Amino acid sequence: MNRIFINLFFVLFIGLKGCGIYSFTGASIPSGASTFQVNFFENQAGSRPGSTVEPGLDRDFTLALQDIILGQTNLNLVNAGGDLVYEGEITQYSITPMTSTAKLTAAQNRLTMNVNLRYFNTKNEEDDFESQFSFFYDFPAEKQLYDIQGPAHDEIFERITQDIFNATLAKW
Repeated sequence: MNRIFINLFFVLFIGLKGCGIYSFTGASIPSGASTFQVNFFENQAGSRPGSTVEPGLDRDFTLALQDIILGQTNLNLVNAGGDLVYEGEITQYSITPMTSTAKLTAAQNRLTMNVNLRYFNTKNEEDDFESQFSFFYDFPAEKQLYDIQGPAHDEIFERITQDIFNATLAKW
């Protein structure tokens, strides 16, 4: 009976060991990487026509990106010298009308956020890239930004940070 348990344990150990650096979340941790850093994503949206500067947006987005990586990997967050480095800026944060009424007034608005990301893998420079990520939140025109800001930021941050995670660690 003990021999069966030993053999079963050995098979499971080899099976899990063969999974290598993959995790149950779909992340493919780059070989040799154990730490990551997320530099502050400065909000530069105010310098773009039609965009507005939203106080705290940069801090909230930076924390959301840190949270998704911490929650879906076993990487350790560091302030400097990370094996994987995420940096960039928020380049757009704007509200635009999407649909109109018969009286030619807006019936629905769209809050859009764009982020420019630079990703560096200090263990394998071939993985380095720069890319834009964007998402939006539609809301009724009679609502103001402060009315929808909480759920809008939750949805936009979730989508953009998941897209960044997929591009850098899940390789989707």
